[in-house]
Amino acid sequence: MDIKKNVLKTGTTTLGLLCKDGVVLAADRRATMGNIIADKKAQKIHQISDNVAMTIAGTVSDAQLLIKLIKSEVRLKKIRTGKDPIVKEISNLSSRLVYNNIRQMSMIPGVTHFLMGGKDIHGFQLYDIFVDGSITECEDYVASGSGSITAYGVLETLYTKGLSVEEGVKLALKALNAALQRDSASGSGYDIISVTDEGFKKVIGEQINTNITA
Repeated sequence: MDIKKNVLKTGTTTLGLLCKDGVVLAADRRATMGNIIADKKAQKIHQISDNVAMTIAGTVSDAQLLIKLIKSEVRLKKIRTGKDPIVKEISNLSSRLVYNNIRQMSMIPGVTHFLMGGKDIHGFQLYDIFVDGSITECEDYVASGSGSITAYGVLETLYTKGLSVEEGVKLALKALNAALQRDSASGSGYDIISVTDEGFKKVIGEQINTNITA
């Protein structure tokens, strides 16, 4: 028996857009286990603090554990210093955790890919924290997961510098829709959030009903 085939993974589509007045993050809700849809309501966008959020892709158990560790470290940092860590500090912490996680010997590969968006005294920022622990600061948009190729086609065509959060949400929805139409590992629903001057906000959450009724 191949243990890799029995590990719950997120064949997924997640994406982030940097806007003039905020950051938009979006993700589908389907988690797969090989060819089986294991969860139709998977939470792939996580609020880290009042002004920072992350999307997850990869091995679910590892991603969930790392999110918990990141949240804990952010809270401890605030307790120790009396202020929230800046977005770059959180991205560096996350990358170190990812770097160490994927290099640990394990029967289950700890593959995780995070997209992080947030706001601090330096403005709005978007980071790609890749599966090897590397960090890329994104100046426009980024996508991850099995549906990212399809999503990138939409983002490459329609993204423009200086778009608003409202426009970013509409573009994120178009990119997600394209991925959901063509990527079998993405689907079941979607969530879109924004981080603006007002903080974290869930903009859209939709469950797709595929039940057949007589």
